[in-house]
Amino acid sequence: MGKTIEGIAQGKGHEIVLIIDKNNAHELTEEQLKAKGVEVAIEFTRPESAVANLKGCISAGVPVVSGTTGWLDRYEEVKAFCEAKQSAFLYASNFSVGVNIFFELNRQLAQMMKMHENYEPSLHEIHHTQKLDAPSGTGITLANDLMEIITRKKKWVNDSTANTKNTAELALTSERIDKVPGTHIVTYASAVDTIAIQHTAHSRIGFASGAVVAAEWLVGKKGVFSMRDVLGF
Repeated sequence: MGKTIEGIAQGKGHEIVLIIDKNNAHELTEEQLKAKGVEVAIEFTRPESAVANLKGCISAGVPVVSGTTGWLDRYEEVKAFCEAKQSAFLYASNFSVGVNIFFELNRQLAQMMKMHENYEPSLHEIHHTQKLDAPSGTGITLANDLMEIITRKKKWVNDSTANTKNTAELALTSERIDKVPGTHIVTYASAVDTIAIQHTAHSRIGFASGAVVAAEWLVGKKGVFSMRDVLGF
């Protein structure tokens, strides 16, 4: 993802002044960020390093866009830190414009289906075998948005054998298949028919290009944002 983001940013005329990975993590300092003239940072790493990376950028007054998943139990901590430092931070579980349109469709369909309890909602996702988390951040976003509207569902379970019909649990199942960028399916099944919406990514380019758009948008702003702000939903 980092290489894809780098190529897209350079293709749009942006200069990459600093790249941090596991081999030079010690270079992510306020002094280095300022010396390099960093205007915005894009953070796609791992859950165990994300919070320190984000706080480092925020402390230096560098707006930061993050697409790392698996650390959101500390989201409120980072949000409060950003607000206290009067900096800028934007998180999204998925930066693809198409996926963010899909998020909106998921919410709209849930509004239409919430009174029809004969339809059982469920979600299924397919990702490449290198995907570390299951379910993905995108799958969790879809599930949480659905449950916010269909309140009879209280929690999601990532278990393909779970029987969630007419229970408070929402099935959110995962598959990992080699070379699959990402597919997400939201289904409402009844005894008489099934309604489903699906998003299928063809490559990582959509995710990467959306992250660059978000970074461009974030420059000069202060506050905590999401892709809904970027896209005007």
